[in-house]
Amino acid sequence: MVHEVTEGGAGETGRQSAAYGRDGTASAVSTPVDIGDLGASLTEKIVPEGVPPLTEQTRREAREIIARYPRPRSALLPMLHLVQSVQGYVSSAGVALCAEELSLTKAEVGAVVTFYTMFKRRPAGEYLISVCTNTLCGFLGGEEIYAALQNKLGVGHDQTTPDGQFTLEHAECLAACDYAPVVTVNYEFFDQETVETTTELVDALRAGRRPDPTRGAPLCSFREMSREIAGFPAPERTAAAVAAPAVGKPTLAGLRLAAERGEGAPQGEAHVEPGS
Repeated sequence: MVHEVTEGGAGETGRQSAAYGRDGTASAVSTPVDIGDLGASLTEKIVPEGVPPLTEQTRREAREIIARYPRPRSALLPMLHLVQSVQGYVSSAGVALCAEELSLTKAEVGAVVTFYTMFKRRPAGEYLISVCTNTLCGFLGGEEIYAALQNKLGVGHDQTTPDGQFTLEHAECLAACDYAPVVTVNYEFFDQETVETTTELVDALRAGRRPDPTRGAPLCSFREMSREIAGFPAPERTAAAVAAPAVGKPTLAGLRLAAERGEGAPQGEAHVEPGS
């Protein structure tokens, strides 16, 4: 949970967040720009140092996304990912751009941003590391993996290392219970992880290497992944994902056992509606 505290008087942009870890302790985290101030216009927003501004190219691509949908507002989610692919998070300027192009209020766009955890409210690192700590992963080592990464990286949930390389988060479910415990890096899966293998993964990333995920496409940066989710995939990553392993033994275990035992779904009588 992040509780935001405004430092200074009204109109100042400096903010600080107290990010509370799973142990209840709090630590200060810099939050240069917050989307809560949705009243300022696009041209009035201040872009933090090192964050690229949104350009006319961004606006053209946003309109390309809108053209894919019969109702313009249906394009909002991929448009937000497009903004995130440019700036590494959804800024106030990004909220304003989406609102302008979709004829929505900034409050409507902001409500969507704050609902979905995939939209970040401050710049994310090059690698977003998500550790599943839900029931099965948690019992099988997810909690220990998360604690080890907190110690190794020196950050807590939804916090980024000072060098901007890693953002850490605990996830409630990564939809891969058959491979528990699971860790993802920019949403690519590393299955059946341990404290040792996950720390080795972080060491490799720090050294400039990108280990292959257990399944799916090769690793890319967080901004590159955001662009892909927005609907602008890199052809080479698409080809690599198709060629990579997709389904492993744990997923097929139930099917294999059913085949060995001669089991199958019960065959019921077809249901016919009266009068049909």
